[in-house]
Amino acid sequence: MTFFEKLKQERIIPVVKIQDASKAPALARALLDGGISVMELTFRTDAAADAIRAVCRETPEMAVCAGTVLTPEQAQEALLAGAKAIVSPGTNEEVVRFCLAHGVPVIPGVATPTEAEACMRMGLDTVKLFPAEVLGGTAMLKALAGPYAKLRFMPTGGINLRNLPEYLRLPNVLCCGGSWIAPEKLIDAGDFGAITELAREAAQTARG
Repeated sequence: MTFFEKLKQERIIPVVKIQDASKAPALARALLDGGISVMELTFRTDAAADAIRAVCRETPEMAVCAGTVLTPEQAQEALLAGAKAIVSPGTNEEVVRFCLAHGVPVIPGVATPTEAEACMRMGLDTVKLFPAEVLGGTAMLKALAGPYAKLRFMPTGGINLRNLPEYLRLPNVLCCGGSWIAPEKLIDAGDFGAITELAREAAQTARG
């Protein structure tokens, strides 16, 4: 199964900021117990690469990608750690071309039609709408569906359990990213049982 097929199957991907890489495998197991087998570990802390490495080593059934990747150097670091894909908040052509050259799935962020077209020119058919709610949410996605009928979106930013179904009903939405499933405060507290419950609720909503 390709990474994009995995996203289509899961419909939801937890977006995670983690400070302590040693907690990453327990977090991955908590998400798996809740029915989610894909996660995005963001390069918003120095622990990101070590966390990816730990998840890949100890919970290989979890498909982990690297998020908030801003440079080709970060992309390379993430791939060496075992990341299956690269996600960026914006459209950085250097990052995209690095990933394409290495045969790695990449999902750059877009906020405008101009960026969407730039991604299409590079051969991409899947992008991240970010920050989704700020940009108009489902109304923005409906507007983009007209001129860009073949483009799929992974909206992230402001999505929660309440508005998740509205996003996933749109035919151009592949899956949604959400940070509420594994909040930093629960990870720091080691409350992985609570994360499992949040993951279970999110998974049931996403697939229901």
